[in-house]
Parts: sequence; C-alpha cells; structure tokens
Amino acid sequence: MSKNTVAILCGGGPAPGMNGVISGVTIAARNNGWDVIGVYEGFSHLAKGEKKVTSLTVDDVSKIHLQGGSIIHTARFNPTKNEEHLKTAINTLRELGVTHLVTIGGDDTAYSASTVASYAKKNMGINFSVVHVPKTIDNDLPLPEGVPTFGFETARQVGADIATNILEDAKTAQRWFLGIAMGRTAGHLPLGIGKSSAAQVTIIPEDFTEAKVHLSTVVDIIVGSVIKRLADGKGFGLAVVAEGIIEKIPEEDLSAVEGLERDEHGHIRYAEINFGELLKKAATKRLAELGIKMNFVTKDIGYETRCASPNAFDIEYTRDLGYSAVEFLKNGGADAIITVVNGEAKPLPFSEMLDPVTKKTAVRFVNVNSVKYKIARAMMTLLTAEDFKAGKVEKLAAVTNLSVDEFTKQFNK
Repeated sequence: MSKNTVAILCGGGPAPGMNGVISGVTIAARNNGWDVIGVYEGFSHLAKGEKKVTSLTVDDVSKIHLQGGSIIHTARFNPTKNEEHLKTAINTLRELGVTHLVTIGGDDTAYSASTVASYAKKNMGINFSVVHVPKTIDNDLPLPEGVPTFGFETARQVGADIATNILEDAKTAQRWFLGIAMGRTAGHLPLGIGKSSAAQVTIIPEDFTEAKVHLSTVVDIIVGSVIKRLADGKGFGLAVVAEGIIEKIPEEDLSAVEGLERDEHGHIRYAEINFGELLKKAATKRLAELGIKMNFVTKDIGYETRCASPNAFDIEYTRDLGYSAVEFLKNGGADAIITVVNGEAKPLPFSEMLDPVTKKTAVRFVNVNSVKYKIARAMMTLLTAEDFKAGKVEKLAAVTNLSVDEFTKQFNK
C-alpha cells in the first residue's frame, strides 16, 4: 500500500468528547496527507464483512468537537469471541486499505484492538498499527495518577447540575431524594457528583472494605443522615448512591424483593432491580420503625451524562488525545493506549495495561487515603463517634422513639 489510511471506530457506551477525539485524529491525519475513514458502530459491521464507513475530511469534523455523542456511533461488539468474526473484521479492514487503526473505548475495546493487531500479524501476515484512546465516564481505567479518563469531567459537571437542582427541590418541598449515580465498580463519578453538589451523603463501593455489605448497613447510613438533619431542624436532603453498591449486597438480603428476576442458574439479575426504589422502601420502613415519617423521591443520574456536550476541559483534552494518537502512529508507534500527562503524550503499551488472564485493564478505585476523599467525607452529614457523646446523642435520640441507650446500640457501629 502506497498511502496511509487510518480508520477510527468507537466501542462501548458513549462518553462526552468522543467527537473531539474523532476531530483530533482526522485533522492530524489529513494534515499529514493520510486518508481517514470513520467506521460505524464499532466492530459490529466489520465482523460481518460490511463496509459501513464514511470518509472524513477536515471540513467534516471542524465543529463536531462541540457536540455530544459520536458521529460514527458506537456499539458493544467484541469480535474476539468468534474467530471467524475476528478474521472477517481484519480482512474487511484490509479491503478498505486501512494501515492504521484508532479505537475509542473502554477496556473491552482496548482488548479487541490489541487482539485484532496481534492476530492479524501472527496468523494472517497483515500489519495494522493500532492505538487506543481510553474513555469512560467512570474514570476507573488505570491511567497515571491525576489523569482522568475523557468524559469524566463533563459527566461530573452534568451530574452535579442535576443533583444541585434536585437538592433545591428537596429543600423547597421538604423531602429527601435518593440519587442513584452510574459507577458500578468504582465510585469516582458518584463521589464527584455528591461532593460538587453538596449532597448530604454519598455512598460508594470503596467506603466498605468487606466484599459484601448488608442492605441494612447501607440503609442505616442514609437513615442516620436523615436523623442528624432532623435533629438540626432540617427535614430535607440528598443521598447520592453508586449503582454498584447493589452488587455488594448479599442475595439473601434481596430475596424478599417482589418480582425478582433470576438467570438460568438461579442467580439474581442485578441489572433488573430498581435500586432506587429498593432503597426508598427500605429507608421508609426503617424510619417508620423509629417513629419518623419521611417522603423519599428517587432519581437515576446516568444516561443524561453520557452524551452531553463536552465542557471546555474535555474538548481540549480529547482533541489533544486524537492528535497525539496520530503523532504516535506517524512515528512508528503501535499497540498502545495513548494518554496525555502534564501536557505530554504518553503511550502505555497494551502488554502493561491488559491482564493476560482477565483480558481487562485493572480497575482504578477511589483512593480512600487521598485528601479529596477525606474532605468529601468530612463535608457529609454522617453519624460519627462524636455524635454519641453525652450532650449530643440525647438530641439525636429525641428525634426517634428510641431511648438514648437503644439509639446508641443501633447506630453506633
């Protein structure tokens, strides 16, 4: 092949800034005389031998960095699960004249890109230079300390705006909201939303060292915050809870949930549970047992954040990533994840990022020893050891129908 052609594709769920990466890649590649094609819906069409692509020019992408979503869409399709799909995807790319491939996505897409490159070279004698641009609003990829995944900053801003608005609603109507925020494994996004909106309490998986956490424990954290607020004369508030908390709750705690769906092996389908409603019912019941009537409203904070128009940070960041990806490829680089650290492009080899057993990248959890986390916790309305000292605990117990001793026994854990 005499001419370089770079293909761009997106995998996984949306994140603000995907179009910024597409823009950065296209402009950098075209400035170097390369052809650029956008592949629709990730690997899904390539694996079927379908050339569902579009040529991209500088004019085509000159303004797309301002838009949410992806102009070439995205899809959760893994070509590595079927060898014929893998071969077909590689042959389709070759027929399209592709010499370089830029993938935009999470760890599944990174693994697919890595496998496409290695299989093509080892088994088919085809050389693709591949670079992956990591994205997830969860911010849980193991990038260098302090480097966010693109889309996170915008998602946090949009989520915080939503949370701020519903907290004002809570104040006006004198009630509590339960905001269930995206964040299955790590709690970066829920914590960022809760801290930025001044939610009364935020609960994330990293709050617990145990593998499993009883539903009653989660509920009592929320109930304790409600009681502490009532003792201070405030009958409203917002609790932000990471959606991933539900996967830490033992099955026996959920067995009483009506209409609970199970798979063919009898395991609970966690994705089918309305976690917000579950918490609402449990918290309402717990408070009623304490002689407190409280109105809760649930709100999922998730899909609104994924395709929002990127903020200035993510616009600049993603265009830098796209441009840096092409510079890396132009200089002979391949098989790496591209990041930008302290203003400099830093490629991280696939071999160092992907676990050979799980085929996934390691999860970057919230650092519970960090200043950010400690400050977030300090600003929450939580029951602490200080609240159970004489002169303070009496005021809290008076909100309930419990004696001081019984209140201390139930909540000082």
